[in-house]
Amino acid sequence: MYAPERQQEILRLAQESGRVDVLSLAEEFQVTAETVRRDLKALDRAGLLRRVHGGAIPVGRLHFEPDLAERDAVAADEKDRIAQAALAELPVDGNVIVDAGTTTARLAAAVPVDATLTVVTHALPVAARLADHPGIALHLVGGRVRHRTRAAVDAWALGSYAEINADVVFLATNGFSPDSGLTTPDLAEAAVKRAVIRAARRVVLLADSGKFGQEHFARFGDLTDVDLLITDTALSPDDARSIESRGTEVVRA
Repeated sequence: MYAPERQQEILRLAQESGRVDVLSLAEEFQVTAETVRRDLKALDRAGLLRRVHGGAIPVGRLHFEPDLAERDAVAADEKDRIAQAALAELPVDGNVIVDAGTTTARLAAAVPVDATLTVVTHALPVAARLADHPGIALHLVGGRVRHRTRAAVDAWALGSYAEINADVVFLATNGFSPDSGLTTPDLAEAAVKRAVIRAARRVVLLADSGKFGQEHFARFGDLTDVDLLITDTALSPDDARSIESRGTEVVRA
């Protein structure tokens, strides 16, 4: 296969799946990882793909926010492992904020029925998973509910979080990196995420490694705002050390 044919196929795969990674493409086309990187560089220069850590995403992906069901299906096994690891960060008889996100929703689903906690959330999927736990005092923050994320945003949500001092917030993000920080596609969601960071004494970020290096429109914080990042083992040890050098503990589940 000639390089232009391979690049056209890479572009098709990226548009179908929303992301391609170097190692999978090298195996798919039986070429070296360096050959794939040259292909991705050429597609990036042509404005057809945007290179991110370990692979590439289609141009326009930075401005497109997939719906909840689509996002929940991505990296499902990794999100389950992250959620299980995050259980160790739940304070006994403490109070927590659970942010809107597919991984944080999996954490909510994994919380034991006999847990005793106060939980505050603006995410309908999180609240639905915890509503039948008798030992949990559940507080649902109101506001305008965004259809794509089933999360409350705007003034009501911001005002509620301004009145809260939580032990821990379990934070979600669409993208994270040492340089670009924490990003999400929507400005209203970003404002609420900023508010929940301010409302907690400890910030635990739950994010699969596929989000590393991704950049989205609205920035809501830096990795230095995060006390602990729980991610999966596909985040390389070198990248984990780079993050830890800035003061954030990293757990690769």
